[in-house]
Amino acid sequence: MDEKTKQDIDLWAAYVHGSNGEWRKYHNKFIDAHIERYNAAIEWQTTQPGGKQKIIEIFGIKNLDAVPMVK
Repeated sequence: MDEKTKQDIDLWAAYVHGSNGEWRKYHNKFIDAHIERYNAAIEWQTTQPGGKQKIIEIFGIKNLDAVPMVK
């Protein structure tokens, strides 16, 4: 781990420790934004030529009935 990463972790840990739980609000927004971007990327990929097949291959999907978006 590089020095910058260590410093960032130390800053985040200090913030979490002193924030009385306020950090959760920001952390949840951060995680939710990543999930939304992931879902949007997957949805977009299904509209592209061969996109559903790419998703099947990338994720190694064997049971297509379990993942309706790739049917």
